[in-house]
Amino acid sequence: MTLDRRSFLTACSHAGIASPLLPGILYTLVAQAQEPSNNTDQSKPPKITPEMIDQAAVLAGLGPFTAEQKEMMVDALVDNNGSYKAIRKLHLPNSVAPAYVFHPMPAGAILPDSASPKPFPSVAPETVPEVPANIEDLAFSTISELAGLIRTRKITSLALTQMYLARLKRYDSKLHFVISLTEERALAQAKAVDAEIAGGKYRGPLHGIPWGAKDLLAVKGYPTTWGAGGFEHQSFDEDATVVQRLDAAGAVLVAKFTLGALAMGDKWFGGRTRNPWNPNQGSSGSSAGSASAVAAGCVAFAIGSETLGSISSPCTRCGVTGLRPTFGFVPRTGAMALSWTMDKLGPITRSAEDCAIVLDAIHGPDGKDTSVAAASFDWNPLMDWRKLRIGYLKSEFDSPPIPKPAETSANGTPQQKKEREKHEAEQKVATTRREYDRRYDLAALEKLRAMGIDLIPVELPKLPYGAMVPLLTAEAAAAFDDLTLSGRDRLLTEQGIEDWPNDFRVARFYPAVEYIQANRARTLAIQQVSALFNEVDILVTPTTGKQLLATNLTGHPAIILPNGLRGADAPKPPKVDDGDSDDIGGPGTPVSLTFLAGHYHDAKLAAFALAYQQATGFNKLHPKLD
Repeated sequence: MTLDRRSFLTACSHAGIASPLLPGILYTLVAQAQEPSNNTDQSKPPKITPEMIDQAAVLAGLGPFTAEQKEMMVDALVDNNGSYKAIRKLHLPNSVAPAYVFHPMPAGAILPDSASPKPFPSVAPETVPEVPANIEDLAFSTISELAGLIRTRKITSLALTQMYLARLKRYDSKLHFVISLTEERALAQAKAVDAEIAGGKYRGPLHGIPWGAKDLLAVKGYPTTWGAGGFEHQSFDEDATVVQRLDAAGAVLVAKFTLGALAMGDKWFGGRTRNPWNPNQGSSGSSAGSASAVAAGCVAFAIGSETLGSISSPCTRCGVTGLRPTFGFVPRTGAMALSWTMDKLGPITRSAEDCAIVLDAIHGPDGKDTSVAAASFDWNPLMDWRKLRIGYLKSEFDSPPIPKPAETSANGTPQQKKEREKHEAEQKVATTRREYDRRYDLAALEKLRAMGIDLIPVELPKLPYGAMVPLLTAEAAAAFDDLTLSGRDRLLTEQGIEDWPNDFRVARFYPAVEYIQANRARTLAIQQVSALFNEVDILVTPTTGKQLLATNLTGHPAIILPNGLRGADAPKPPKVDDGDSDDIGGPGTPVSLTFLAGHYHDAKLAAFALAYQQATGFNKLHPKLD
């Protein structure tokens, strides 16, 4: 779900930001009172006592209530409890969305619109290169490079598909990125593609290109596991909209890739997906397999998803290019729902141009996902990016603050002292890593200036973004309510304090009033962050930091770019990757940079990213797997 989620929540705690996940109902207390061992007659209304109301009020930060007030509340609380049960009897599937629709555009904003579709342009060289003696030498080629070879019939889609299938089989035992190979489907598609092209029908740059789907996208005839224990054999009878659109573009689906269970992290029911640059570490997540497989040259591109960092984080770890589209640009029909107001599907590729090629094929309304707007995607790789106003989030490039030693207590136990010293040591190491990686962030600014760009310093609006995170967990708890109520949440791989089972339970205590208030605060965030793009066209920022949370809440698009490799002098990685941070790769591992843009200006964002990649070439680096 998130980039460096645990570290972010820890930082919020240290900063005094209390969690707003507070009980607005007495359900839990009542449920305990109704357990068979406590109440043998389940037909009777639940017994709510004044003491229960007092307990719930303390947790909710309300009250104290008078005896008269509590007496007036009891009947309504009993009625509410009955309403909850009536709705639970509907057994709502994950695919049923709420009756509200989130749109991220501030009032008065205008969608980019085109009168008619335009031919898709490309910056691929007009002269198509010769095919290497060993077709596997094409494994790390871009979509545009492979498309030229397929279009001119210098290679077949079948040969390319077989090559990628062989690499997936070879490296899966090392990287654990495949949940299902779609081999039969892929070979049939590839043969059909070759027949079409031989007959003179060419659909465009994705025709015949092998790709992989994060396994939260439904594909008919194959399991759709969501990476989670208890869902290993789940399947659906219809392809997701994104899958249908890529089929229509002629792309060849070769695999369904891993994701952390229910889109959190890189641990799934079959193990942990690995980082091709350092297989001792996880790939991060939750688009774990998609990023790992692209980085390993085992597929030409993949589809990932992001709710709060699930494209950004694994692209950072694995050194690939990911485009998190504007919320409401790509339909999510047929994809697992985690948060109806934050989920986004997007491409993970080897270049910014490849991201544009894929997004061009998958964006736009499908008549089913009502959050999707009819905005145009006017990709122009030859756009004069020198005319753009480029800003940077100045404070995000500043040196990280030196952590202050914790106050000592004369009454502290030896164990408390040991824990304090351990925490201080971890903080020191984390600060050292951030300071080391900062040199790459600063080098990026210098490179942009060398490209002739006059960078404009700006700052994110000062808003309590962390206090809005419960919007996500509340929606996720609703999406997977049956897991909590049935006890099937124990089948999930991770069961810690910051994992989904506990998050879902805690979220049940989030009051409806506070959910609405957080959404009102989110409106302010949308207005104020959107105002930045009246001053600049593109924002440059480190991938980590407050912007990740802010822009996922506001629905702004982001493109994550490889920004070089750490040197031999980089801080050594820890012996154990606990999944808390994406900057622990150590010597020879990738770092990333992020560009942001206004709503639905994804094409402009990709075009500027293309210019940066042409000037740096970092996206052409790839790991040595053998």
